[in-house]
Amino acid sequence: MAVFKTTYRITWSDTDAAQVVHHSNYFRLFERAEEEFYEHLGLSFNYIIEQGIWLPRIEVFCKYKTPSRFGDVLEISLSVKEVKEKVVKYRFVIKKKGTKDLVAEGYVIAVAADKKIGKAINIPKEIVDKLHAFRNG
Repeated sequence: MAVFKTTYRITWSDTDAAQVVHHSNYFRLFERAEEEFYEHLGLSFNYIIEQGIWLPRIEVFCKYKTPSRFGDVLEISLSVKEVKEKVVKYRFVIKKKGTKDLVAEGYVIAVAADKKIGKAINIPKEIVDKLHAFRNG
């Protein structure tokens, strides 16, 4: 199946006192890739929110392999590991662009929820159909 890829250049503000990317910033990179992924699908986050849907995270995980530093260009790959009625699990792999150096890998599990009442709902078919094209697992 397909894998969505995007790149990101590490900025000075992404790094910590040791001049490596702060561990929490990898979750921002996951979320940035997810946002670009939905844009690629033709479903902006604004569109999803206008439909009254919210995608809160219920679980996140990241395993750090190699530090990245200011100026590094990272390639972030996103695939859909699992799609259920109300839940989607994304898998992320981050490598230094142009190398095989694995920087980090992890996943995010999000649940579709009605924005007004905060309760889980089924992911709309329009979204599920587009997610399945990137299902890998």
